[in-house]
Amino acid sequence: MGREHCNTSRKKYQQISEKERYQIEGLLRSGLRPSAIALQFGKDRRTIEREIEKGTVDQLDSELRKRRVYCADAGQRVCVQRGKNKGRGLKIGHDHALADYLEQKIGVEKWSPDAAIGSIKANGLQFAVTLCTKTVYNMIDRGEFLTLTNQSLPVKRSPKKQSYKKVRGVALNNLKGRSIEERPEEVELREEIGHWEMDLVLGSTRACLLVLTERHSRRELIWKIPSKEQKYVIAVLDRLERRLGRKFREIFKSITMDNGSEFLDMKGIERSVFNPQENRTTCYYAHPYSAYERGSNENANKLIRRFVPKGTDIGKLSNKAIARIQHWINNYPRRIFGYLSSNQFAAIPL
Repeated sequence: MGREHCNTSRKKYQQISEKERYQIEGLLRSGLRPSAIALQFGKDRRTIEREIEKGTVDQLDSELRKRRVYCADAGQRVCVQRGKNKGRGLKIGHDHALADYLEQKIGVEKWSPDAAIGSIKANGLQFAVTLCTKTVYNMIDRGEFLTLTNQSLPVKRSPKKQSYKKVRGVALNNLKGRSIEERPEEVELREEIGHWEMDLVLGSTRACLLVLTERHSRRELIWKIPSKEQKYVIAVLDRLERRLGRKFREIFKSITMDNGSEFLDMKGIERSVFNPQENRTTCYYAHPYSAYERGSNENANKLIRRFVPKGTDIGKLSNKAIARIQHWINNYPRRIFGYLSSNQFAAIPL
């Protein structure tokens, strides 16, 4: 390959090599001054003087008189020791723009490191340095960011994936409900938009959040209700159906829930507010103690907990604050969608 294709530039400054140290030692013994030696090596005079100072040691001559002389071995030994002590430079280097971007996304906007790194590529952003998710976690552990600590992170997950056994049998807590075992396969495979999971997020008082998560797109809907009573859950769905009209049954084809007392009125949840003789959706109940059967819902609740920690008085949350949380979740980049958000992946007209 010719020199015209070379894309690297020669370093302007280079450290003195071990071979050059032995040459310096010989030239000093022959009587040359540091300035003359510097000319021979093409280096600055102060570079040679500093090297001589670094490698100068006390020696005894044949008459046992102490004298100061330059020794190449001593200079090399000091150079190696200093190299061990200095450590490697920061991976992010001087890319302050990337550091500011990560601190904003992770520290202020509460994104995970993986979402922050993935969004760079997904949005076509350009930075001088390229980092992977693992490197960002390591940098936060070592305290290399100005504002980011492990307190800024969501819960770290174990790389080992848990395996679950499918439960068979009737849901003991809800003998009248329709079991998840009757749910069609396309719902299980997430191939179709319109199948939701429903749950509550509790606080320190009676007020709580009613949460609906769409299985295909992970789209999130959140409402504040006065308490975990069946009538309030049904009232939210009634209000939503009145707003959507006939589109409700197209958007909410099925809802999967746990066996909590707030969800046991299956007929009330399913019946249409326009015609009680018709169903607006179909309900399915997960097996007891099987939260993994509503995995999207549970993961969405973890995202909500970043803003509403356990013990929060949800009754004091404004509707505007809840809308902000919903907006954040629906615009959060997700690895499963190539770092597109739920809104970008599958728009649902709500």
